Amino acid sequence: MPATPAWPPQSTPRLYVETPLGVGPLRVDGPQAHYLGSVMRMKPGDPVKLFDGHSGEWLGVAASVAKRELMLDVTEQLRGPESVPDLWLCAAPIKKGRIDWVAEKACELGVARLVPVLTRRTVVDRLNGERLRAHMIEAAEQCGRTAVPELAEPVKLTALLRDWPQDRALFFADETGGAPALQAMRDGPASAAILIGPEGGFDDDERAAIRALPGAVAIGLGPRILRADTAAAAAVALWMTSRGDW
Repeated sequence: MPATPAWPPQSTPRLYVETPLGVGPLRVDGPQAHYLGSVMRMKPGDPVKLFDGHSGEWLGVAASVAKRELMLDVTEQLRGPESVPDLWLCAAPIKKGRIDWVAEKACELGVARLVPVLTRRTVVDRLNGERLRAHMIEAAEQCGRTAVPELAEPVKLTALLRDWPQDRALFFADETGGAPALQAMRDGPASAAILIGPEGGFDDDERAAIRALPGAVAIGLGPRILRADTAAAAAVALWMTSRGDW
C-alpha cells in the first residue's frame, strides 16, 4: 500500500500572527493575507502553520480566500511552546543592514531578548524597531521557531548598568582581552546577557564602568578581530554551546 502523505506537508507555509491562537476561526488581512493569497496562492482547504510567539504552533486550514482577507479554521495544536534559553543580547546599534542581520541571527540562535545599547561611539542614533522586529519574525517563520525575541527600547549604557538585575550575569566582549568565553559562560548562571560594543568599541571609561558592575565578566572571542555583527553571533553561539543548547 502507498504511504499516507504527511499532513500538513513539509512545504506548508508558516505565519506569525499577533492574535492569541486556539481552536476556532481566525481572520487574516493586510500584508499577511496578500502573502498567503497572492504569493503562496492558497485555496480553500489548504493548510498553514501558525504561531503567536507564546502558545506553540497551530494548524490552520483556509476556509475562504479573498484579495484582502482570508478566513482560517484553526483546528489543532501541532507543537507546544518551545523552551527559550534565558539569554539577552545587548548590542550597540550598527549600520542598517548589519543591525538587521544581528536581529535576524539573534532570533535564529534562540535569544530571548534583544536590547539596543547606546554607547559613546555608537554611530546610529535612530533605530527602526518595526523593521528589526519584522526581520526577527521572518527568521522565526523560516526557521521553525514558535517564539520571537522581545525587542527592548534603546537604552544608554549608563542606564543599562545602573538598572542591571543582580541575578543576571553580563558577559561583555572586550577587545582588549578577557577570559576565554566558553569556559566563563560554562561557569556562569543560567540567566545571562551578552554585551557587544559598536564598530569603534567601548571607550576606556565605559570599559571601566562595565568591569565595575558586580557579575560582569570580560570575555575574549579568540585571536582575531571581529566586526560587531560577527562578534554578536559568535558570542551567542558560544553561550548556547555552554548551556547544552547546541
